Amino acid sequence: MSAGGRPHALVARLDSAGDVLLQGPALRAVAAGSGRVSFLCGPRGAAAAELLPGVDEVLVFRAEWIDPEPQPVSKPAIDDLVGRIAGLRPDLGIILTSFHQSPLPLALLLRLAGVPRLAAISDDYPGSLLDVRHRLPENLHEVERSLSLARAAGFDLPDGDEGCLRVRRSGRLPEQLAAHRPYVVVHPGASAPARDWSPSRHRELVDLLAGQGRHVVVTGSREETALVAEVAGPPRPEVLALAGRTPLPVLADALAAADAVVVGNTGPAHLAAAVGTPVVSLFAPVVPAERWRPWRVRHALLGRQDAACAGSRARQCPVPGHPCLDAVTAPEVAAAVEALGPRRRGLPVEARQ
Repeated sequence: MSAGGRPHALVARLDSAGDVLLQGPALRAVAAGSGRVSFLCGPRGAAAAELLPGVDEVLVFRAEWIDPEPQPVSKPAIDDLVGRIAGLRPDLGIILTSFHQSPLPLALLLRLAGVPRLAAISDDYPGSLLDVRHRLPENLHEVERSLSLARAAGFDLPDGDEGCLRVRRSGRLPEQLAAHRPYVVVHPGASAPARDWSPSRHRELVDLLAGQGRHVVVTGSREETALVAEVAGPPRPEVLALAGRTPLPVLADALAAADAVVVGNTGPAHLAAAVGTPVVSLFAPVVPAERWRPWRVRHALLGRQDAACAGSRARQCPVPGHPCLDAVTAPEVAAAVEALGPRRRGLPVEARQ
């Protein structure tokens, strides 16, 4: 038990950055009633976990039953996790999952580590693995789902916290970006190819926005350097290509300073929501929009939500021509940008903690 008699809580979410960002309201609820919060995440979500208010320490573990590119299960890695958790001696564990994931493998490991009280959402019979077995309807947004579990475990948001996404920010915009304001961010990459609008469509959009007098910042990871270069096109004053130069804390500040963000259903969409920037969401329906759309931020949802791939959770598009997204045109996206992100020329955005 932490100082003041409040519990040391271990909260887990083991998948990607966007998934972790959506746990922010539930984490703040747990933090409001705890003396210390340890957050257990996968390597894909670690950078996002470091940005979440209410988290005192981050532990990283690659869960091969969660990771989209799983490796063989390693007994030394399992033993190491059990030992690390046992050394922390948390008073309780809250296992946050998506609707298609089971909390029970991790619940077993946390029991072996000696965690005395565990809570999770589980349709599968948990036996003695869970003390709080929570069950919910299937159509809840991921944020609502996690908050519901936190409440079932005895934690709620403090007064005045409306349950929006939040991240810690420096508020220090890199000089190169500050000089480029006002701008629109176009983020062409996604965590799964099935969620990608085609590079040619992105390039059409960048050309159109630049032709309308907009400044555009094209962002992506180091692995997406070629994609960012293709989308940005030839060097020109209106377009800034930033592949591999925006780690997540920098990207948060870059998104906060943007008029709007054009992005698929991937982590930066939720990061934009966390800093309050409007999102033009190119949303492939391989996962339901009602569960994964940008949370409590102005947004336009583009893409055929009734396409044949709906609900398939496919990582590669199963339909020739990728009609759910590539039927969306660059002028449609540019019109959504104009509607959501009127051009602004204000002072630098202050950090929101």
